[in-house]
Amino acid sequence: MKGHGSKFGRKKEAVIAALFSGKSQADAARIVGVDPSTLKRWMQLPEFQAEYLKVRREAMSRANARIQYHAHELVVLGIKLARDIATPASVRAHLVLGLHDRANKSMEQEDILVRLAELERLAEEAEKTR
Repeated sequence: MKGHGSKFGRKKEAVIAALFSGKSQADAARIVGVDPSTLKRWMQLPEFQAEYLKVRREAMSRANARIQYHAHELVVLGIKLARDIATPASVRAHLVLGLHDRANKSMEQEDILVRLAELERLAEEAEKTR
């Protein structure tokens, strides 16, 4: 079984890479050389699910970092397009709603962070008085 476990690790990583590249489960299985039913079983394993989620989170973290880096430019472009009458009305509406939603979520996140910091401070004070 030792050999099977190491083979599973290599194949698992290859399947995750194939899935992450946008391939369907069937395509990912074919590319890696496993039966689609095997991949379906792997997709049910907590170990596989955790690794797949980890890879997805890392990719989203990198993508979010790039978006944050270019946030000012993106907002300026969005506002410019929303103000441009040549931009289709549906696009302008989506831009306005998206920018508004993003601004609201940003405020909510800031509020949560402030409240969390206060709760942590209170917890530390309570711990000290024990």
